Amino acid sequence: MSQTWITSPASDVKVGDHSRHRGDEFDVARIDQKFLGMDSMICFIEDTPDRWRAYPATLETEVEIARLG
Repeated sequence: MSQTWITSPASDVKVGDHSRHRGDEFDVARIDQKFLGMDSMICFIEDTPDRWRAYPATLETEVEIARLG
């Protein structure tokens, strides 16, 4: 199966998705809702043995999600 990228709002991203956001590609390990106490913000968390990173976004921000197709 090949991998295709779809563009969706950040609110469509699920834990386990492989995503692209602001030039970075990562696997979403956790999603923090209401980031910084704001209903319109979320934060994608990447947590691997090699690195830990946080990627804040508004719910409407367009991100790319890899899908097998």
